[in-house]
Order: sequence, then C-alpha cells, then structure tokens
Amino acid sequence: MPTDLPLIATFEDGQRYQAGLYPVIVLTGSYREMGRQYGGLMKTELTEEYAFLMNTITSQGMTKEEIMKDARMVPTYYPERVREIFTGMAETSGLTYDDIAFLYYEPIFLLLASSNPEPVPASCSYLAAWDNYTTDGSPVVSRNWDLADSIMPLTEWYVLAIYRPTDGSNSIATWSPAGARPETFMNNKGLFIADDNCGREDNAPETRPEFITEYYRFMLDYSDLNALEAAINGTAPDVGWIVDVAGPDEAFVLEKSTDRTVKRTGDGVIAAANHFVDPSWTLPEPPEHSLSRYNNLLRQAEEAKGMIDAEKMMEIRDVCIEDGGSKFCHSDLGGGKYSSNHQVVFEPQNQTLWMNVMDKEWQKVDLAPLFGNEAS
Repeated sequence: MPTDLPLIATFEDGQRYQAGLYPVIVLTGSYREMGRQYGGLMKTELTEEYAFLMNTITSQGMTKEEIMKDARMVPTYYPERVREIFTGMAETSGLTYDDIAFLYYEPIFLLLASSNPEPVPASCSYLAAWDNYTTDGSPVVSRNWDLADSIMPLTEWYVLAIYRPTDGSNSIATWSPAGARPETFMNNKGLFIADDNCGREDNAPETRPEFITEYYRFMLDYSDLNALEAAINGTAPDVGWIVDVAGPDEAFVLEKSTDRTVKRTGDGVIAAANHFVDPSWTLPEPPEHSLSRYNNLLRQAEEAKGMIDAEKMMEIRDVCIEDGGSKFCHSDLGGGKYSSNHQVVFEPQNQTLWMNVMDKEWQKVDLAPLFGNEAS
C-alpha cells in the first residue's frame, strides 16, 4: 500500500499505521472480516475504553445490568453490514457483542450519566468554501464535533478507520473514538457527510432506523453528489438533523426534519451550526451560541475570501468562540463546559484529510492510497 505512514501492526488482512498522535487502521474484506480486524488491531484501546466507560457510568448510579439492557437495544434496527462489523469486533477484541453495542453509543451513555445541570443542544458546526473563496476554486470543507466536556476523556482513544469492502462497495473513512458511532465520514469518490444537532425536539411518529448510522449506507453505496443527495432526501430520519454534505465540486446543507427536507446552497460558501436557517421554517430566534458561531464562520470566510486553503481553514476553525470564532474551548455554556471534541478539514478533490482532537495537534493524512483506488 503506497503510504508513508509507519506500519505498527497487522491482524489478518488489516493494518494499523500511525499518523502523528493518531492510529490509522485499514480494514479489508467482508464486513465481518473488517470487524475482526478492527477488534484485533484496536483490542487494547477498546478494552481500556470499555473499562473507563463502565466505571464512570456505574459511579453515577446506573448498574451494569441497566446499562447493558439499554446497550442490547442499540443494534435492533441497524443494517446487517453494521451488525456484521459488531460481530467481527466481538470475535477478536475480548468484548461481547453487547459490549461492542455499548461502545458504539458511548458518547450518548456518557452524556446521559453526566452531572451537567441543563444539557445544551450545542453540537457541531460546518463550514465549506469553494469557487472564488478558495485559492484554486476546489472545495475545502470543515466540521467541529462539539459536546460537553464529560466526553473529553474519549479523545484518548480516537482512530481513523478505513473500510475497504470486497463486495464492490466504496471505500470509506470514519473519524471517531474507537468503536463509537462515527458522525464524520468520507469516501473514495471524494464525498463527505457529517451532521449538526438541529436544536429542535423533533421525533418521528413511528419507529425508524437511526439516521446517523445510515451514513454507512450513504458512503458505501453512492459515488456522486447528486445520487448522495437523492439518497439522503429519500431517507426519513428518526429525529431532526442538519446534514453537512460535500463533494469534489461543491457543498451544501440539508435541514432535515422528520417530515421535510430543505436544501441550502451558497455562492462559494456555506455554514451551519445548531439551528435551521432557511426562513421557510418560521422558527423562533435561535439560541445565541448557535447564531454567533454561524455568523462568525461566515464572517471569517468573507475575511479570508480567495485565500482559503486547508491551512487557512484550520486557522479559522481554531478560533475559540470567545474570540469571535466557532470553536468551543472548554467554554461555559448552560452551566457546564463544552469543547470541540474533534475537528476535520477535508479536500474532496484530492481526498486529503486534516484531523485533530481537542487540545492536540492537527494531523494530515492522504486518504487516497489508504482507500486503495483513485478518486473518480
């Protein structure tokens, strides 16, 4: 595999590399085989993470039996491909299938156990630039994954996971704590998808598959932006979301309630925080933390118009909200501390990724050789 990353370990047909502070695992085969490779390559991290989570949550008053009863419900409506990954991980990690399901939802379990007095729907932001906003006209996209500081310990176990299925599907990359439900995806066709909390209570009237886990399907199955958009439009979510989408030529935002989708585009720039922006929603004024981050991102993009490349985008993303940016830097909000748990900057045309976790350095990774095939 033509990558300059140092090879740290192998397990069956999987490889573990190191990119600066962060492990990078490359998984190849069936979904069960890729799960086995994930579990074997990340066994230490998965078991450490599991022990930390179980100890932390039980110390807040929940019993292990209560936790695992909830965990067993996690994969009930998940696609078979994801369940096969869980099965493979359980075969090689030393953890059970239910333990793997618990890890998949670990940020949510931690948030539910948090002592934060009033959880705030401050969760993520998006900025994409292209055309006359970037140095060469090609898109540069970015996202912050913002959550309460009770999630901060998970930054110790992040992994960039590359899935290379042998069933003809696309290769995909996910960036998340080991074993946790990813919310930042890229594929070998230069497509990108992430999400922002929409700041609304909007639950589907009947049982639906969890929308975020559908990102696996979107990335594995769709190879151009129009098809990806159609797939997202055709999938009714279980709760409302803001969906951040980009490809090799442009970017957009889909404001998605449980019964309606509104697309927002921009003239070379688009941003999102934690409120629906399109006026047709006729919603009350958004919370200040969301409006300020949204406005700050657009202002920063205007100030950098024509000069935005990956380095400039990282500079924009590293400005704390207290200093006129969009990054939560252990910031006070709703009686608790919030941080941008992870960030990414991605160039869809050449499939180059920059990633970090809070309080650690940015790291560049060329995804194209890890995907194992050229961009199309």
